[in-house]
Amino acid sequence: MQRYFVKNLAIENQFIIDEEDRHHIVKVMRMDVGGRIICADPSGKVAECEIEEITDESVIVHIVQWKNENSELPIYITIASGLPKGDKLEWIIQKGTELGASQFLPFTAVRSVVKWDEKKAAKKVERWQKIAKEAAEQSHRSIVPEVFSPQSLKSLLEKSKNYDYKVVAFEEESRSGEASVFSSTLHKMNKGDSLLLLFGPEGGLAKEEIKLLNEYGFALCGLGPRILRTETAPLYALSAASYHFELMG
Repeated sequence: MQRYFVKNLAIENQFIIDEEDRHHIVKVMRMDVGGRIICADPSGKVAECEIEEITDESVIVHIVQWKNENSELPIYITIASGLPKGDKLEWIIQKGTELGASQFLPFTAVRSVVKWDEKKAAKKVERWQKIAKEAAEQSHRSIVPEVFSPQSLKSLLEKSKNYDYKVVAFEEESRSGEASVFSSTLHKMNKGDSLLLLFGPEGGLAKEEIKLLNEYGFALCGLGPRILRTETAPLYALSAASYHFELMG
């Protein structure tokens, strides 16, 4: 059953679906009155719904039954990525959403080749958010992860104060055989805790960035004996968190 994220809470047992989702229901899925879909509201509650009315502007559905399901990781993970080249960030957002990330926080690192263009910022972030929404629908998430506009490392460090745990993947730790920091961090976490996972761009993080991150309480960790690409490392970490909290849980 096709899943959609509605913008507002139910009113009189109904949801109103408009804009792109209305187009998708009517033009792509070719659904009509009586068709059934799944709706997830802003609070993360999920319901099976039946199409009641289709207008030129919206699709009105009524709730048939609320569903008792939970597809979210028990901890909140934010992926902070040093701006990578090409479409790698889109890949991280799409696959990271499927693996359960709660937020994506791109930042401009010293070794980021890509230079952030503020003039194109709104459209770029809008595209990233759409990718997250579509991936959340496909993977049957209850929430759509939030994608922030890229910011400076200084701004990111201020945000980091709001997280329970902070870890930065550092390839020098991998080379030295370090394998315990990330694992021990997961073992210390409880349901509802937040974790900020930070990854550098293609060239890695500069020494001065590592020093700053350390000063702000980030633990340095390796992710196994192999050196992972900037678009691979976040997915490895999310998979490890899922294994620890869901498959082992």
